[in-house]
Amino acid sequence: MLDTKTLLYNTRSRKVEEFVPNEEGRVSMYTCGPTVYHFAHIGNLRSYIMEDVLEKHLRFVGYDVKRVMNITDVGHLSSDGDTGEDKMLAGAKREHKSVMDIAEFYTDAFRADCEKLCIKWPDVVEPATNCIPEFIHMIEVLLEKGYAYVAGDNVYFDTSKLDQYYVLSAQNEEDLQVGVREDVEEDTNKRNKTDFVLWFTKSKFDNQELKWDSPWGIGYPGWHIECSCISMKHLGEYMDIHCGGVDNIFPHHTNEIAQSESYTGHKWCNYWFHVNHLNTKNGKMSKSKGEFLTVSLLEEKGYDPMVYRLFCLLSHYRKPLEFSWEGLDNVVAVYDKLIKRIANLTEEGSVDEAAVSEFEKKFAEAMGNDINTSSAITVLYDMLKADISDMTKRKLVTRFDEVLSLQLTRAWEKEEKCADMELTAYVEKMIEERKAAKREKNFARADEIREELAAKGIILKDTREGTLWSMK
Repeated sequence: MLDTKTLLYNTRSRKVEEFVPNEEGRVSMYTCGPTVYHFAHIGNLRSYIMEDVLEKHLRFVGYDVKRVMNITDVGHLSSDGDTGEDKMLAGAKREHKSVMDIAEFYTDAFRADCEKLCIKWPDVVEPATNCIPEFIHMIEVLLEKGYAYVAGDNVYFDTSKLDQYYVLSAQNEEDLQVGVREDVEEDTNKRNKTDFVLWFTKSKFDNQELKWDSPWGIGYPGWHIECSCISMKHLGEYMDIHCGGVDNIFPHHTNEIAQSESYTGHKWCNYWFHVNHLNTKNGKMSKSKGEFLTVSLLEEKGYDPMVYRLFCLLSHYRKPLEFSWEGLDNVVAVYDKLIKRIANLTEEGSVDEAAVSEFEKKFAEAMGNDINTSSAITVLYDMLKADISDMTKRKLVTRFDEVLSLQLTRAWEKEEKCADMELTAYVEKMIEERKAAKREKNFARADEIREELAAKGIILKDTREGTLWSMK
């Protein structure tokens, strides 16, 4: 473990706190995954980039991290009032496919976007459709404990049973009055305006494709239950960090806390990490507003996905970030200069381990100040200007890029690949020349070629299949 502290802003306490995991040296981390009914836009992906950096920072300083993410493939309503449209069903109708075909296609598309952006795929990725028994079990326990009730053939969570419901936000009951917010519609089955659905058997969506049998009839789970159950299935009842976008704070994460802590009887998650919106000049980026910018679209316009990742890292995750093509062009110039500067680092000199330790600590402290990626990038530039050997800089670039994941070493890797191809071509040419010498019974030349290659660290081995070679 590096001798540094990690400070994180905790949405639950509304302050920056020192991160201390439940179990020394180990971190349990949960990410709210995508609803796989369409491609992810780059606003969605900003959250996953910053969560990726958080996980990689924790690994960098020495923690053993287990990260879990759900895939929402059971539908996703616009609100708890059973309003709007089931997104999975809408995707299936749009493309004339089954819901499960849509889920599989867009899960693969999301993973491809993550790979392009160097976002590490979580250790566990669980589709919601895998966990229906877990959802039903949690709901049964909540009913037994008196935290849930059946009304109109649906199962609801009773928020009046909680001493404090708005633990993550400054919401109040008046904010949720019908007509105050557009996304809230009166549900006459509810005892309280803030109650939310745990299981639907009666819904406005009679043509819902995915339904399961349950003690309350054939239906499907509500919006919030899956994250609680999937996280507990893989991380247990005590979790360190829960991540998501700021739009998840209310009602999704608020309701997760309500049902999870009522189920367990104790505090569930210690730290809540929320990433702010990516906006355009017209407001929050959304798939329904025409500003549907994807990674593939950026590539079609000639932008390297790493440029967008750097665009995100140059801003703090808790601040809204405004996207513009001009802003992205500015980052193209920054990224290209940085890569060129790193590509010019030679393999001369030895590695100064003391300097490596010093800069690793500076980098970890910058990142540890509430995941301040822009400050960490400043440490990278300071290191490149420092009076240390190029080999030391190369080692530090490699280490820093374990967290930043900007493919900073791509130039060296390309050089090494070219060098490997040149070496292979040279060795194969010499093997053919040796074969010809043997055919001509010029064994002295054949031995000379073997010795010449051995002097370069290349060992030949004659087999029935031909001559094989390897490096010492």
